[in-house]
Amino acid sequence: MNQKVFHLGLDRSQLQNIDIAFLPGDPGRVPKIAGYLENAKDLAYHREYRSMRGQWKGQEVLVCSTGIGGPSTAICVEELAMLGIKRFVRIGTTGALQDPINPGDVIIPTGAVRLDGASRHLAPLAYPAVADFRLVQKLVAGVERNQFPYHLGICASSDTFYQGQNRHDSFKKGWVPREIANQLQEMKELNVLSFEMEVATLLTQCATFGLSAAAVLGVLVNRNRAEFPDAAQHAQIEDRVIRAALSCLG
Repeated sequence: MNQKVFHLGLDRSQLQNIDIAFLPGDPGRVPKIAGYLENAKDLAYHREYRSMRGQWKGQEVLVCSTGIGGPSTAICVEELAMLGIKRFVRIGTTGALQDPINPGDVIIPTGAVRLDGASRHLAPLAYPAVADFRLVQKLVAGVERNQFPYHLGICASSDTFYQGQNRHDSFKKGWVPREIANQLQEMKELNVLSFEMEVATLLTQCATFGLSAAAVLGVLVNRNRAEFPDAAQHAQIEDRVIRAALSCLG
């Protein structure tokens, strides 16, 4: 008997013939991604988890939102793994830390700095958060076919959007605890490409489970020049990163 997993509201019968999931954070991005697929249909919508399935170039795929941050991402990946999903590709956005990276560029993380908390429940901090090599290769080939400007390297995953990423336009106007007060500058000096909130959890979790994971991130803003993105650019950048992610399927 097929039993629905607790949070996603899905059962194994709904995911027949699917081994790959594309994971945006925002439930609102799920139908946008599904708009690129053939025969797309809704599956479930429970809490922050919205799911749809469809076909890309004849291959059955799942799109499922994770919500924001590591804890909700870990729940999503855990329950999809229970249902037979083997490959996971995060479709997200990010804030660049290095001067040569511009809004609209694509970042394909090869690994992530584990500034999150969720990944520590999966493996000790000495365990690396690294992307699946074959998936990264496919993503690079896809962005090169599309002639998107892209960057390979390390991102950093923070559990908080304001304090952990040292934003000044916060409720307390830039105050953060002393131990992370210079986190942004430290990440820049370590040649970390960008800040985001989910990749470290995803990569650590899938590596410990023996599953494959990678991510494609659209750069919304360069933190050396601005704290928040231009809303007019947002839709265009989302479109680019969706196309970049789907390109891993050929």
